Formats: sequence, structure tokens, C-alpha cells
Amino acid sequence: MLATTIFAQEDLKPEFEVKVITSVESIIPDGLGRSRLISANDKRDYKKFTSTQSEDDNTRNTSKRKDIRVKDFEETKLLNFYNVAGIRFQNIAANDAVISSKLTTMISEGWDLIFVTSAVESDSGEKDGNGIFITRYIFKRKID
Repeated sequence: MLATTIFAQEDLKPEFEVKVITSVESIIPDGLGRSRLISANDKRDYKKFTSTQSEDDNTRNTSKRKDIRVKDFEETKLLNFYNVAGIRFQNIAANDAVISSKLTTMISEGWDLIFVTSAVESDSGEKDGNGIFITRYIFKRKID
């Protein structure tokens, strides 16, 4: 007789892991902003911070912000797009070099870059003076 093994679903491990790297580049005039490349070292299970809403049950998730916050992360300094004289193209080139180094390192560590998305919250006029350019690099890697 042929022996059959049945695996419980909870015994199955994910085949891949995903990692998000975020660059935040300041577009605040006069170089007053902060620009960084951020990578979380700590993991979070989104299920702990999620609730499902329905017509019959609208109970909200009661997670505390301190439980969601990640304090173990890598922060790489980048340069701001602007300095006192205006836009600084050397700073953009320097950021490109630093970000390229990080992406190259991740690829050499077995991560595959699968998606890139970016957005801008730009200076909205004379009284605002604030803005950021944010890019998310999404990687995946096979779990051994």
C-alpha cells in the first residue's frame, strides 16, 4: 500500500520573502530638509494590526502605535535636492550612487528587484515650502 502524507496548512512555509527599501529625498528649498534611505531590520505581521469590517461587525483594531513602530532599522544619509543656491544636481548624482550601491548589495545578497514606485508631495506655493520625493524599491527572495 502507498503511504500518503498530509501536511497541515500551518506547516507550509512561504516560498518567498519580500523586503521594501524606501528613499525619502527632501525637496525643501534652502536645503533645510532631511533625506534618507530606510530599510527595516525588524519584521511585523500585518495580521496583528488588521481588522475586517463588515455590516455585522465593525470592530476596529485596537493596536497601539508603539507596537507597530519599528525601532530596528537601517538609515542611510542622502543629500537634499536643494541647497541655498537652488537645486543641486551633484546631490542628485550622489544620491543615485548611494542608492545604486544599496540596490547592488541587495541583488548580490539574492534579492530580486520586482517593483519600483515613487511619489512626490511638492511645494504647494509661497507659504508651504515643504516637499518630499519618495521611492519604494520592492524586492523578493526565495526562502531556503
